[in-house]
Amino acid sequence: MNIIDELKWRGAINQQTDETGLYNLVKNKSIALYCGVDPTGDSMHIGHLIPFMILKRFQLAGHHPYMLIGGGTGSIGDPSGRKTERVLQTMDKVQHNVECLTKQLTHLFGGEENITFVNNYDWLSEINLLDFLRDYGKYFNINKMLAKEVVASRLETGISFTEFSYQILQSIDFKHLYNTYKVQLQIGGADQWGNITAGIDMIHTIDGSDAPVYGLTIPLMLKADGTKFGKTAGGAVWLDPQKTSPYEFYQFWFNQDDRDVVKYLKYFTFLSQEEINALEEEVNTHPEKREAQRKLAEEVTRFVHGQEGLNEALRVTEALFSGNVQELSAAEIEGAFRNTKGGTLHSVPMNIVEALVSGEVIKSKRQAREDVSNGAIRINGEKITDIEATITAHPNTNGKHIIVKKGKKNYFLLKVSSEI
Repeated sequence: MNIIDELKWRGAINQQTDETGLYNLVKNKSIALYCGVDPTGDSMHIGHLIPFMILKRFQLAGHHPYMLIGGGTGSIGDPSGRKTERVLQTMDKVQHNVECLTKQLTHLFGGEENITFVNNYDWLSEINLLDFLRDYGKYFNINKMLAKEVVASRLETGISFTEFSYQILQSIDFKHLYNTYKVQLQIGGADQWGNITAGIDMIHTIDGSDAPVYGLTIPLMLKADGTKFGKTAGGAVWLDPQKTSPYEFYQFWFNQDDRDVVKYLKYFTFLSQEEINALEEEVNTHPEKREAQRKLAEEVTRFVHGQEGLNEALRVTEALFSGNVQELSAAEIEGAFRNTKGGTLHSVPMNIVEALVSGEVIKSKRQAREDVSNGAIRINGEKITDIEATITAHPNTNGKHIIVKKGKKNYFLLKVSSEI
């Protein structure tokens, strides 16, 4: 199957600059293609993962992906999707983020022969102001730049020359990769269409209209309810396990709506059409089993965090479901309960009734005594029915946390502090 046909089946194509030309290009030959990410932070989130998954599919189809880290463009700031100017980062911060993202991408996609990592700081930093204006700026018509959606959307509130010039820098990237590595295709999110077409226009102006370069964007990812994909009550879902634990990551995917799960299986897994069609049938006939969600969570967690990360996520999931949290490590506890409700206790050991009220688990001592007596409270995995009992921190948290389970599902994480 042509890789373009597969991407269409997966619903992964938004726009193409030349649909027929690209289809024919990849039909009979291996091509080089690229996607870039700016180091605006020290970790990517799952929104960044979408276009890079497309690169991975091209790689599996025998093509050669180039993964570009924007050490140069990241110091400027992409205006795409923003209503206000970015706060410029220091170059030290940019370099730190470059190193972090390179490590992440290498973990996800490295170790393969047909993949190359590049940093646009390597060539953008070599261009002086006069060369920039003479060799590149001359090819950009201000009227056409103003018409690009990424710029037009900012005209009312204002845009600096720094961010206005971003599309020129990204165009230079495409031109450099085309000249140096014969890269013919740039992939990006839907908001990158203007930047991608600017680069293609520049190449066509310099090298001729028959220069075989193409652009492809991925659709904006929305949930069935119309809200933006990738956000939770705790914020973005990060690829860094220190920011979003493997358990939290797994649960994000497992808790997807039945209306979205098949779409996400197509986007984020490398399962075959036959496997996904079978899971879609499961959603239609036995949605209560959540087999599609479970498979989605397993596949994506394994891809991002490896088998060890998936094992951790499954171990924590089972512990929380059963209530047997005694063996969880400090890191697993902090990751699992990062956004869990619960107050702070300033003195332990503490009477259980006092602790439940002070820790904001139960509002009144009367209710707390009733819940304890009825066996509705577990402390660090142990059911306690004695209202005179004293409780202390979970033994694996170095005296920092107490896990409270109220009823069948409600967990609270109480912090233990020596500060008064």
